[in-house]
Amino acid sequence: MSDDSAPIPQPGILDIAPYLPGKSGAAGSNSVKLSANESPLGASPKAVEAFRAAAEQLEIYPEGTSRLLRTALAEVHGLDADLIVCGNGSDDLLHLIAQCYLGAGDEAVMNRYGFSVYPIITKAAGASIVMVDEVDYTADVDLLLAAVTPRTKIVWLANPNNPTGTYLSDAEVRRLHAGLRPDILLVIDNAYAEYVTAEDFAVGQALVAETKNVVMVRTFSKMGLAAARIGWLFGSPELVDVINRVRGPFNVNLPGQLAAAAATRDVEFTARLKAHNAQWRDWITEELDSNHIHVVPSQGNFVMLLFPDAEHARMAFTALMERGLIVREIGPSYGIDHGLRISIGSEQAMRGVVGIIKALVKTA
Repeated sequence: MSDDSAPIPQPGILDIAPYLPGKSGAAGSNSVKLSANESPLGASPKAVEAFRAAAEQLEIYPEGTSRLLRTALAEVHGLDADLIVCGNGSDDLLHLIAQCYLGAGDEAVMNRYGFSVYPIITKAAGASIVMVDEVDYTADVDLLLAAVTPRTKIVWLANPNNPTGTYLSDAEVRRLHAGLRPDILLVIDNAYAEYVTAEDFAVGQALVAETKNVVMVRTFSKMGLAAARIGWLFGSPELVDVINRVRGPFNVNLPGQLAAAAATRDVEFTARLKAHNAQWRDWITEELDSNHIHVVPSQGNFVMLLFPDAEHARMAFTALMERGLIVREIGPSYGIDHGLRISIGSEQAMRGVVGIIKALVKTA
């Protein structure tokens, strides 16, 4: 055996393109981060208080099932706490779903511009990802169903979608589910549900309650607790049993559990967060959507801007960066080279973004 031999990863692992997070400013800079879809109003004060109080118990293992958090989620959302599983961010739960329901020879279907984590976790489980074209940057039910084969085991659906901000109505999600075999799991990733204002939208919990092959996944990362890494899912008794068999015994830290429970019950803060986001999401859309730039209608806490070409998008990114406004280039991760994704931030940040881009358009 040669001296340079080393353990060999499972087939397909080295074909995975690593996840690319949004850029951050240099330490100590005054840059405004609008690249990661974080809360524009910070965290719930009640969640911050609960997190600080947990510092008195750092030597103790957290309760293994996140019971206090599951109880809070059940009370606020009208769910059965026994059908909730919490995780280290929603990514943790998505990984577990892929691990449990995908394997070598299986396929998972997703729309072209769906969340970039889906191909990673699908390939890590030894399965293949099937990318399906979209219509106007929106998942298309007919195209998704046409891509289903006997090898399909999961359909990944981010609703609303990241990075486009588009969504499927409740009727369309139900039509998608109705076209799937009972052995195919529909994963509805509602990471941005707290920000949706569309009247025909519905979170996935009603469909979960009616079926055995749907799971809804949610997160606290977009509503002020990104640093705490808390996610949760609501699924059938069968799915919950499966996930709990492989879930780490202490996969959610105690400060995160307590902060998330407090944030769940702080419905007034969540409503204020939603209202702020809707105001400035609609404003930036109205200000920038024009003959030069198309702002894709969004239901998330961000907007996707489409420029005439990749050069114009890069110019806008650079101009914003030079003024301390860091947005997300989506060419590297999603192949939308002429697009930028901009998180909704403070009024000052939004006015700054609009002013810089409008000035750039005038001189172009």
